Amino acid sequence: MATRHKVKTVLVIEDEADIRNFAFRVLELEGYHVLQASDGNEGLRLVRKNRGLSLVLLDLRLPGRDGWVVLQEMKKDPELSAIPVVVFSALAAAWQRRRALGMGAAAYLTKPVDATSLKRAVSSKVRWEGVMSACRPENH
Repeated sequence: MATRHKVKTVLVIEDEADIRNFAFRVLELEGYHVLQASDGNEGLRLVRKNRGLSLVLLDLRLPGRDGWVVLQEMKKDPELSAIPVVVFSALAAAWQRRRALGMGAAAYLTKPVDATSLKRAVSSKVRWEGVMSACRPENH
């Protein structure tokens, strides 16, 4: 009997429309259901509303609550802390990367990022909720 896999949902929290749309297109083409938020307040609201998210792609410099606060709020909430967060930021200093990873980010991408790097980071960190990786489509 074939097992149907639940579509994985990724939330992109990014204030720059061009970058948000780029991430949306790349991830949608990979088969993810993609939600979008343009500021930290909206992003945190969507995270709380969609607790079954497979991953959050998070910019750090956002209007409203910045990405640092969103990351902190997610990681201190027991119902949200298991959702992987991939930081996606133009902040490139090593201390910023260390801080984000130390706060619980699963990965840190520095903008600009190409489609291949984005796909690789998301697919390696997405929460598969018990689905064995052998069930995922692989390139042969």
